[in-house]
Amino acid sequence: MKIFIDSADLDEINQAYGWGVADGITTNPSLLKKAVDKRIASGNKLDLETYIKDILKTAKNTPVSLEVTEITAGRMIEQGKKIFDMFNPVANNVNIKIPVNPAFKNEDETHFDGIEAVRKLSAEGIPVNCTLVFTPEQALLAAKAGAKYISPFAGRVDDYLRKSCGMKFDKSDYYPAAGTEKSGKVIEDNGIVSGIDLVSQCVEIIEQYGFESEIIAASLRNPRQSREAALAGAHIATLPLQVIKDMLKHHKTYEGMKAFTADIVKEYVELK
Repeated sequence: MKIFIDSADLDEINQAYGWGVADGITTNPSLLKKAVDKRIASGNKLDLETYIKDILKTAKNTPVSLEVTEITAGRMIEQGKKIFDMFNPVANNVNIKIPVNPAFKNEDETHFDGIEAVRKLSAEGIPVNCTLVFTPEQALLAAKAGAKYISPFAGRVDDYLRKSCGMKFDKSDYYPAAGTEKSGKVIEDNGIVSGIDLVSQCVEIIEQYGFESEIIAASLRNPRQSREAALAGAHIATLPLQVIKDMLKHHKTYEGMKAFTADIVKEYVELK
């Protein structure tokens, strides 16, 4: 499973690439603005365009997702082309994030605008990361439209399931991949019992029918969820830097290091 760092902070991005564990980057406009504002507040002189180009150069040879802000098919296609034409020449690694369904309510007329944008951009050779996926059927339609990447939001599914039954939780808390029960019934959303269950079903559909799309397990909140995404067959997990850090932590590792260093053999160290 590849790991994308979910960040627009160049310090975090450089750290992940420096460790050799980053295979790509996912960003969004709010993360980018926050990162730029942070540097401007520290006295740096830079603009958003230059900053994005710096990220792309850092991620050379690995994909970077840049997101549209428009919500109709025509405007998303126009904006997606503009972003791609502006930034892809920097390092040839841009893909465009398009929401699977840009509607705000059931009655809206824009339900298929995202799929149309995915289809038309993909047909023009622009790789698309279809985002905000919450059902396997949304993933199926995104794959049929030609999306290179499909991002089911595992952590947000877990949040929704816990909220739906009044559970108190912190976003970093682990939620069982197999789901949980309340009053003798499994908590579910139309057959989805957890975020990892969503990822697993999306992977199964993609592989069952031979689509070339890759599933990005998104909004993962902790190392165990990342492990379960890998076991579910996710092609990619996009992770905050802190989750990447936490993946290496275990109390027995610390204990073992203390034992190793307390048992150093002087003659071995001095071997030449």
